[in-house]
Amino acid sequence: MKQMKSLLIAALLFVGASQTVSAQAKVAHINVSELMTNMPEMKAANTQLQKLGDTYDKEYNTMVDEFKTKVTKYDQEQSTVSAAVNETRGAEVQDMRTRIEQYQQTASKELQTKQEQIVKPILEKARGAIQKVAKAKGFQYVLDSSTGSGVLLADGPDLLADVKKELGFK
Repeated sequence: MKQMKSLLIAALLFVGASQTVSAQAKVAHINVSELMTNMPEMKAANTQLQKLGDTYDKEYNTMVDEFKTKVTKYDQEQSTVSAAVNETRGAEVQDMRTRIEQYQQTASKELQTKQEQIVKPILEKARGAIQKVAKAKGFQYVLDSSTGSGVLLADGPDLLADVKKELGFK
């Protein structure tokens, strides 16, 4: 009877332990930053954003050069013109400075908005591929192992190669 009781307790412990093991979630990781960097769409997006940034920089530099030229000219002529002309020129220089600052802020906001518009569909595509691969391999959780993402140890399965394959690139 004692043996039967011991056998029953051992069987219950075994069943409980096996359920605990099967209840553990399957977890994998992927470096999303590396994936995004290697996506052809992201490379094209970066090229497009660089061109836009260069256009803004060129316009900004033109405005700054014009500003510097005027300031230099007005400084040289300051002693030879009337106070009213100097006052008008001072207001003009201040107005130019304000326009340059506004342009810089507007260009920065427009560049950021454009970046969000371009990157969002690429990120959604990457997410979709990650989800598809994770579901196919039976993972319930996929952690982002990019630097600074909060993952301290990424020793489990890495889905990067499989997601790249799903997206059609190496």
